[in-house]
Amino acid sequence: MRIALYQPEIPGNVGAILRLAACFSVGVDIVEPCGFVFSDARMKRAGMDYIEHVEIVRHPDWDSFCAAASGRLILLSSKASTRLTDFAFAPGDTLLMGRESAGVPDAVRDRCEAQVRIPLNPAVRSLNISVATGIALAEALRQTGNLPA
Repeated sequence: MRIALYQPEIPGNVGAILRLAACFSVGVDIVEPCGFVFSDARMKRAGMDYIEHVEIVRHPDWDSFCAAASGRLILLSSKASTRLTDFAFAPGDTLLMGRESAGVPDAVRDRCEAQVRIPLNPAVRSLNISVATGIALAEALRQTGNLPA
């Protein structure tokens, strides 16, 4: 299982997701361009020394990522109709997270095999991307029996 970040904009979120990935032993794909310099100190501060324990693959654009991707792409979206807990994850899935400000364009959405959402209080819009990634990844790893011992 992997996490893919589509053109992330906030270095602190990327750092937190890299730390999450280290804790759960999953790789991270970053689809550029990013909204910050990748070596940004804020990202490093959020990821701390955990970043050393993550396989990070940077892709210069969406097409490069698609050429390298294997398994199913599962988009996490507040607009999806399928609830996270109603979706059956597979070990080779990649959880795709969109930009913090705009999600993903239709062409990216169309490339995904499935779209799932985390059920929320209807009075609020969405979770922080790093929090949403943690919830989705934990559920996917739980379903597939791949949570760390």
